[in-house]
Amino acid sequence: MPVEVVEETAAEPAPAPALDKVAINAAIREFLLENPEIMLEVQDALQEKQMVAQREQQGEAIAAQKTNIFDNMSDPVLGNPDGDIAVVEFFDYNCGYCKRAMSDMIAMMENDPELKFVLKEFPILGPDSEASHRVALAFSDIMPEKYPEFHLRLLGFDGRASEESAMMIATDLGADEAELRARMEDPSISERIRATYALANELGITGTPAYVIGDEVVSGALGEQVLMTKVANVRECGSTVC
Repeated sequence: MPVEVVEETAAEPAPAPALDKVAINAAIREFLLENPEIMLEVQDALQEKQMVAQREQQGEAIAAQKTNIFDNMSDPVLGNPDGDIAVVEFFDYNCGYCKRAMSDMIAMMENDPELKFVLKEFPILGPDSEASHRVALAFSDIMPEKYPEFHLRLLGFDGRASEESAMMIATDLGADEAELRARMEDPSISERIRATYALANELGITGTPAYVIGDEVVSGALGEQVLMTKVANVRECGSTVC
């Protein structure tokens, strides 16, 4: 009698249980409440990612605007005009941090005779600031040889910089007020201020002081040592970070 062979079929796998989103969310919430330090790690990672992205964007902008940033002939220059490294500063005469950072700039120039400071007149603190910068730009055009002294006196002025205080310093240094006021009305003065605003916007600069050194935008009054370290790195490897 033949033996009937019965083929066994594999049992159908049980369907996977549907994900319970409410339960998952509750578990995630409970985990985060029990381990809140993870949120700090996430925040730090996000900030680091954003800083890297910003640095890359600013580096690209610096490369695209290199001549306008470092070698714009209309910008006043302190230190060695033929120096091998330029530190570009965006400043406002009424910026308290800029006033405190002035001593850093002076010390850097005294300690490094090859350093060139390029000044970007960037009035962002109201009408008084804009008026004082207009006087400064006009003075720079008329008496460029005395601009460094004018700049240091106005930036170190004990009080709010304004058209009046800037004009007082300018005339004390020998400028003719009528000539200065006529120059202030020249359309090129307004155009230079607008160009600086546009450049700052492209570089992501929103406050003062801000510096451009090599391939980096450096924000804030970070002190002489920090800035000089970046200068040294640019000399060594062409970047502020070697």
